[in-house]
Amino acid sequence: MSTLTEVASGYQTRHTLPLRVELVRQLKRRRTLVMGAVLGLLPFVLVIAFAIGGDPSGRNGQITLMDTATASGANFAAVNLFVSAGFLLVIPVALFCGDTVASEASWSSLRYLLAAPVPRARLLWSKLAVALGLSLAAMILLPVVALAVGTAAYGWGPLQIPTGGALDTGTATQRLALTVAYIFVSQLVTAGLAFWLSTKTDAPLGAVGGAVGLTIVGNVLDAVTALGHWRDFLPAHWQFAWADAVQPHPEWSGMIQGTAISITYALVLFALAFRGFSRKDIVS
Repeated sequence: MSTLTEVASGYQTRHTLPLRVELVRQLKRRRTLVMGAVLGLLPFVLVIAFAIGGDPSGRNGQITLMDTATASGANFAAVNLFVSAGFLLVIPVALFCGDTVASEASWSSLRYLLAAPVPRARLLWSKLAVALGLSLAAMILLPVVALAVGTAAYGWGPLQIPTGGALDTGTATQRLALTVAYIFVSQLVTAGLAFWLSTKTDAPLGAVGGAVGLTIVGNVLDAVTALGHWRDFLPAHWQFAWADAVQPHPEWSGMIQGTAISITYALVLFALAFRGFSRKDIVS
């Protein structure tokens, strides 16, 4: 009896399900390794594509960011972000945030975690923090590998601006870091959707697919110009506002509006996830 009393008196919720334990668990999962490999291989695929297709510059009357891809490593990294931000980078966010709770339910291990006992809020905070950390790591991995591969293939140099001018390497590196940070913030809506759905279903694919599907719907609605100013309330409308940061004279208004919209939607979705999970009957 005294032993049980000592254990109970020493129980502290902050010691349950430590972040390092959850992080190691998620890092060892096959889907994490596969996603990391896909993002790490993309720059190599693009280098091969440009080698086969030739120099992309000067093919159209109007110069775009894609046309400057082979100008320097910095340009190549910017192009990788441009081609990935709309869809590819959505996948790891939806996967890491949508699979995290639902997978435990599908394995019938969720109730055992809560019986440890791990408080429900503590469990969600641990899983959400790790999921967001892995999502950010995925977004950092792509431009870092792209910068290294692009520098090896095209040389280290300034970031050439399609509209004219260039950013020196130091400024370009800072702007690309800011771009990654903004893309991460803009994807918080997808993270919120995936995490909320993960607390509502026992099917991980349903949570991941639902988040990706709703993100695609948002992109489609943003393409409907008939909606007019209503599109300003869609997170997808601001997903490429980071392009204003890689200009000789950056414009911040679009990024500020996009950040405000994304954080607002994300906070609501995260709050719904915590509220719903706190009242949910855990049977799996």
